[in-house]
Amino acid sequence: MKAIIFGSIGTLVETSDVQRQSFNHAFKEMGLDWYWDKNNYKKLLKKSGGRNRVEYFASINHNTVDSKKIRELKTQYFNRYLKSNTINPRDGVLEVIKYAKLNNIKIGLASTTSIENIDAIFTTLKDKIRKSDFNFIGNNKLIKRVKPYSDIYFEALKKLGVKESECIAIEDSVESAISAYKAKIECFAYPGLFHLDDDFSFCKKYLNKLDISIFEN
Repeated sequence: MKAIIFGSIGTLVETSDVQRQSFNHAFKEMGLDWYWDKNNYKKLLKKSGGRNRVEYFASINHNTVDSKKIRELKTQYFNRYLKSNTINPRDGVLEVIKYAKLNNIKIGLASTTSIENIDAIFTTLKDKIRKSDFNFIGNNKLIKRVKPYSDIYFEALKKLGVKESECIAIEDSVESAISAYKAKIECFAYPGLFHLDDDFSFCKKYLNKLDISIFEN
């Protein structure tokens, strides 16, 4: 194995409910009577990308909204929270990164979120995980199509200088895992808070905790 690719910021740190609450703050500021509770947000997460979720929700409720503005406001609330609070890495992430570095295994982050969100994530981690730990960090400006398309994985493979058979991916949602699967990269499911009951049967393994055993399979 030459590389390990964390598929999204959610594989590093659990922020799902912070994102949900940030959307609700944005709706309120825009004068919308929308409120996403945990159950309907879990369903909406099947749509990859914040704007896609907003536009889908608007369509089924017969509303016309400025999805771009809502997404921008949500990002502002989300980043403000992360920059003023500390959130610890998910279980096992530090150990896996340490193992990879000690064994000269490249590390990637195949995220298609905004650069602002990525910066905020590394701020909330307070140097427990640093950008310099990664050989590649993706963002939504690098590709034309977000997940479940595989564009970001193809970019990661190119920048890391590895073949799909020489790396593994870790993903926290089905939509994102499909992106790795379609790129023919062996994918380990490490579900986030709102994805624990999703069907990851196409992945190599479902992980309740991340540990270095992924390098030994």
